[in-house]
Amino acid sequence: MTATASGRCPCGSGDVLGSCCGPILDGRPAPTAERLMRSRYSAFSLGDAAYLLRSWHPSTRPAALDLDDDVRWLRLDVLDVERGGPFDTDGVVEFEAVHRDASGRGVLHERSRFVREAGRWFYLDGVTA
Repeated sequence: MTATASGRCPCGSGDVLGSCCGPILDGRPAPTAERLMRSRYSAFSLGDAAYLLRSWHPSTRPAALDLDDDVRWLRLDVLDVERGGPFDTDGVVEFEAVHRDASGRGVLHERSRFVREAGRWFYLDGVTA
């Protein structure tokens, strides 16, 4: 984790990082697809490319990930969740992530697919709108 554990979690849950996404970023399995998606948003916010690669399914994971230091992630809104619970093997999470960069404010709208293997959730892929 690269942010203060007692500060608010970037995922917008209202909880502190140390008891929200922090443990997942540090290696604890996410209990649901939504929690994995929220932890990945936090990782983008914190610039944790290593976590993003670890939580990406090996079948679709890129060899490397270069995060843009000029992008500031501002807010996450979860719009829809399909399956992805603790006993499911797959799930879909639709979200909007608000960001700001040199060109101004933007919104990433994505429907992400997740799979659960050996008790761990992985990001598979997503379709942006």
